[in-house]
Amino acid sequence: MKGTMVNMLAVVVGSLLGLAVGSKLPERLRRLLLQVLGLGTLFLGFDMGTKTQHFMIVLGSLLCGGIVGEILNFERRLEALGQWLQARTGSSSGTFVAGFVTASLVYCIGALTIVGSIQEGISGDPTLLYTKSLLDGAASVAFAASLGLGVAFAALTVLVVQGLLTLLGAQLQFLLNPAVLNELTATGGLMVVGVGLLLLDVVRIPVANLLPALVFAVVFTLLFT
Repeated sequence: MKGTMVNMLAVVVGSLLGLAVGSKLPERLRRLLLQVLGLGTLFLGFDMGTKTQHFMIVLGSLLCGGIVGEILNFERRLEALGQWLQARTGSSSGTFVAGFVTASLVYCIGALTIVGSIQEGISGDPTLLYTKSLLDGAASVAFAASLGLGVAFAALTVLVVQGLLTLLGAQLQFLLNPAVLNELTATGGLMVVGVGLLLLDVVRIPVANLLPALVFAVVFTLLFT
C-alpha cells in the first residue's frame, strides 16, 4: 500500500499548495485556470478513449452503466459524501463538493490507477503509483487553486479505490489483459471527457452515475472478444 499512501500525500500536499496560491489570485484568473483544466481534462479523456478496439463495447457499457447508475444514483451519493465532509470541516466554500467529486473522478478513473494498484498488490512494486502520485500532485495544485479545499479530500477516494485494487491484486489480475484494459481505459476516458465538459461549463453530465460502465466494459469484453 506504499504507492497509495504516497499518492494520498501528493494529493493533500498539492491541494494545500493550490489553496495557498489560489487565495492570492483574482477571480478572473482562477476562472481561466479552471477552463485550462477543463481543456486538459478533455484532451486526457479523448486520448484514453482512443485505446478502444471495439467501440460498441464502450458505447454499450456506458449505456448499461448509465441506467444502473441512475437507478442507484451514485452521483447523489458522492455529492452527499462531499457535503458530509464539508460539514465536518466547517468549510463555507461554494465549490467544496464540486472539487471533491471532480478530483475523485479524475484521480480514480484511468489505466495508471488500475495497473499501478494491481501491480503493487501482486509484486509489491509501487513504481507506477509513484508516477501517478507526481501527476496527481501537480493536478491538485491547479484543481485546488480553482475549486478549493474539497480537492484535498479526494485523497480519501484514492485510498479506498486504490487500496481495494491493491489488496485484491491477485484476484483482479485478469484486468491487466490488454483487451480488457483497452476497453476499460476507453470507457473511463469518455467519462473523463464528461468531467472536462463539466469544468468548461458546457454541460453537466452526472459522471458518477456512469461508474457501473467500468464493470460492464470488463464483462462485455470477456464475453464478446
